[in-house]
Amino acid sequence: MSKDIYSVGIAGAGIGGLTLAILLKQRGHAPEIFEQFERPRPVGSGLVIQPVGQTVLAELGVAEKLLELGSPIHRMLGRNAATGRRVLDVWYDRSETPREFGLAVQRPAVFEALYDRAVELGIPIHSSHPIAGCDGQRFLFETGQSSDQFDLLVDASGARSNLSPLTQKLLPFGALWATVDWVETDAFRTDMLSQRYLSARHMFGVMPSGKTNSNATQTATIFWSLPQDRYDHWKKAGLDIWQQEAKQLWPEAAPFIDQITSADQFTMARYSHGTLRRPWEGRLVFIGDSAHRASPQLGQGANMALLDAYALAQALDTHGPDKAGPVYALRRKWHVRCYQWFSWAFTPMYQSRSRVLPWLRDYVFFPAGLIPPVPRILTALVKGTMIDPFKKR
Repeated sequence: MSKDIYSVGIAGAGIGGLTLAILLKQRGHAPEIFEQFERPRPVGSGLVIQPVGQTVLAELGVAEKLLELGSPIHRMLGRNAATGRRVLDVWYDRSETPREFGLAVQRPAVFEALYDRAVELGIPIHSSHPIAGCDGQRFLFETGQSSDQFDLLVDASGARSNLSPLTQKLLPFGALWATVDWVETDAFRTDMLSQRYLSARHMFGVMPSGKTNSNATQTATIFWSLPQDRYDHWKKAGLDIWQQEAKQLWPEAAPFIDQITSADQFTMARYSHGTLRRPWEGRLVFIGDSAHRASPQLGQGANMALLDAYALAQALDTHGPDKAGPVYALRRKWHVRCYQWFSWAFTPMYQSRSRVLPWLRDYVFFPAGLIPPVPRILTALVKGTMIDPFKKR
């Protein structure tokens, strides 16, 4: 008996959309991607792909390429900038030959690997097709035209989706992100994400983030937390003010700070929180930021999109387009809820105006986190395995 082949229209050529298209094509289905931009492109700086996400990359056939370009992260270390006290210390694998790690990599490298794989497989990618809505099983474009009818529609168009009914709550803090050259210094290691905190009002991070291509130089991603309503004030104050403040907070980071010569090198990321209780409507399914949004405090953004795509591809393959949405939602339900809750709970300890939460973080929660089995639990949380995302439900 021959296997059914389903046509799938996908809105958005980001990590989630490209991943889903590749997985479906590899399973013999017929995906098509519709992207609003003239040429699909990545938005943002470096990111961390956790071990669960790396499992999906391996199935896509791009893991080896990204391992060559990325920087394996074995430890995340954060200190109180005023006291030097450790307040965050999570290891992926403390054995002499660690097998698991976070893969810090430039977002353009991830995008190019996925995009090239999609092109290699012959997946149609329609650029300059901004989507305004849908009519049944057809996308409606802002031009007034519509797509062909598909067996399944998928919204992978992200936080600015015109399709998703998600109600989001804007978080008070966002962050400035920039990519600079990696600088060899005794104060920083290429296998460690380092952070400094001043209460919860300031968070400054330096993350080795690999190369954009095999001929490029090694990079670092730096990020600086900032209240979302203070960005215009920050720009008007002038870059010199920020450089002085950043160096005062973390003098050892000066070689990275000095590479920022224009405010335009930074991208301001604004975060929100929200989760669709029902991430499908008939034959329209929502994945990635169209289905759930959170701060990047746990480093799970890209992984959630990869896991959503993986679960939906499996659901369609085994249950068909009528049941793909609810089966996908059931398989992702508890993993998504777990990480949304922890993100909501942890973020104010590192990004807020609170005076109490940072004190609890430094003098209660961190010491408690050193008592077994809590370190193993924190490691599982970071790796994305607090709840098994691949268990069929």
